[in-house]
Amino acid sequence: MQVIRHLGFEGLGTLSRELDRQGLAFAYLDPPTDALDPARDAEALIVMGGPISANDADRFPFIGIEVDLIRHRIANRRPTLGICLGAQLIARALGASVAPMPTPEIGWQRVTVTPQGLATPLRHLTSPVLHWHGETFDLPSGCATLASTPPCPNQAFAIGSHTLALQFHIEVTAEHQEHWLVGHIHELDHTSTSIAQLRADARRHAAASTAEGTRLFTEWLHSAHGTPTF
Repeated sequence: MQVIRHLGFEGLGTLSRELDRQGLAFAYLDPPTDALDPARDAEALIVMGGPISANDADRFPFIGIEVDLIRHRIANRRPTLGICLGAQLIARALGASVAPMPTPEIGWQRVTVTPQGLATPLRHLTSPVLHWHGETFDLPSGCATLASTPPCPNQAFAIGSHTLALQFHIEVTAEHQEHWLVGHIHELDHTSTSIAQLRADARRHAAASTAEGTRLFTEWLHSAHGTPTF
């Protein structure tokens, strides 16, 4: 399994524990410096988040490479999970637009799982999840919204059982969030986001959120690839 990681502190988080539990090996690819060829036909790919835009290929050419390889994977039904920026890149690969939101969505909040979403692994989500994004995607043609929040109606979509896009985070613990508070301090200051509130909400919600997220992830792995043998 390959994992595209745009920032060193925005890795798999608790999802890595589940991969370890299942004995599934994974390797990180850091696109600012690493060639992404191993991700093109990997048995499974997870594309993580980051502060850059899915529209930033002019400044960061690896964004265009990621979009192309995701498009290839979708066409070949290769299991692909996108989280936050990863979800936006999946949307771009399918021809949908990604654009700034009026106000960034940062904090712990429940998603409303739609009736279509309840027929997917998203049915496990009942606790608040971490949102940390300033852009959102339009739904690709033929896709249904699987989850939403009031400020961001399109929070998740899927292509069959092999490709899943999640705008929100299912992998971040309260401890892990501390790295985000340091790494994204300028964004937090710019948006007047309360660090104290983020910490308090993480203490209340992160354990349940990551447990539910792990169940979502595990079910997706099995449905995308049968019994995984990555």
